[in-house]
Amino acid sequence: MNILILGSGGREHALAWAVMQNPKCDRLIVAPGNAGMAQIAECAMLDIEDGGAVAAFAQENTIDFVIVGPEAPLAAGVADRLREAGIKVFGPSAEAAKLEASKSFTKEICDAAHAPTAAYGHFTDAEAAKAYIREQGAPIVVKADGLAAGKGVIVAMDVETALDAIDDMFGGAFGGAGAEVVIEEFMDGEEASYFILCDGKTALPIGTAQDHKREGDGDTGLNTGGMGAYSPAPVLTDDIAARAMREIVQPTVDEMAKRGTPYQGVLYAGFMIKDGQARLVEYNVRFGDPECQVLMMRLGAQALDLMLACAEERLHEAQVNWADDHAMTVVMAANGYPGSYEKGSVINGLDALPEDSKNMVFHAGTTEVDGKITASGGRVLNVTARGDSLQEARDRAYAMIEGINWPEGFNRSDIGWRAL
Repeated sequence: MNILILGSGGREHALAWAVMQNPKCDRLIVAPGNAGMAQIAECAMLDIEDGGAVAAFAQENTIDFVIVGPEAPLAAGVADRLREAGIKVFGPSAEAAKLEASKSFTKEICDAAHAPTAAYGHFTDAEAAKAYIREQGAPIVVKADGLAAGKGVIVAMDVETALDAIDDMFGGAFGGAGAEVVIEEFMDGEEASYFILCDGKTALPIGTAQDHKREGDGDTGLNTGGMGAYSPAPVLTDDIAARAMREIVQPTVDEMAKRGTPYQGVLYAGFMIKDGQARLVEYNVRFGDPECQVLMMRLGAQALDLMLACAEERLHEAQVNWADDHAMTVVMAANGYPGSYEKGSVINGLDALPEDSKNMVFHAGTTEVDGKITASGGRVLNVTARGDSLQEARDRAYAMIEGINWPEGFNRSDIGWRAL
């Protein structure tokens, strides 16, 4: 098969790495890709949010299957254009992608499906939103309704912070994403992620993970896109996961089908878990980043077979074969991230590191310049390892970091601390 993966981050490098393990893959193109992906696949320059351009490129290159990595092309309807052109695609329609692209839409679906989630209000007017905050008090959560690259959520521990967040959002701090806001009750507990493949009818769980959002050790500092992750997540026990499937995920899939917008792709459910009960924090319509890296490390070649079954609406025939193993990824980011940071620093030592089924460095923000790997993003490398225990996976990942010479980068030293 000829396969095209859209995206340029660590998530897409991990997807490409897993796909390449499968003998069904004859040719792999990534668009636009990065320096790490260029070592295992062809890279192509392409506007991945232009559905017409993606469909034309796929036809010119006799692509059999397209895997959409990030959320923006999905919200822009790229999967719809590919389906119209008769090309198999892994990823939901623009209408179904509203589960991530609109927080208020997700709340509406949860209401209809009776899925447990935080109580909320939805506002298009700043003064009404502020009145609601004053009435509810703090702590409280303020979310930009639209896509804000993972940055449009403010957990306000006092009323003033929440009111400032309203001013920022309606003032354009998150562009069009903040033209409407959703204000939610603050849920405490432990967060974990559940990944489920859906083909419109069948929902098949493919794994759990836990992400570390804060920049500093001990979950301190600013929120980021994610500084590391591990799988499986012990807090999401089999019993809690099964109940969440019954009460949250399957009712969501059923409600989407009922509305004539069946959900096809991966559904990433973020849960808050307390007293043995999961409540939905949010849905994402693509693999998490860096959670995808640990899932792909554990799934390997079967990831392609599962995604194909999803696209061909035959998930009812599929099954996931899990080893009794653990995986961890540690993000190396540019100094200054998630604030301003410099690009262009050279990363040394990568060539000497192992690359196999238990050790892999996935590139998130790299470019090759004059034969050298340089940093071109905020989150730059995902140092990923697998082991029989989480401790073994952790030891492997941090041993690899020791071999990377990059003074302009930093990483957390405590990924996995909750489970360990």
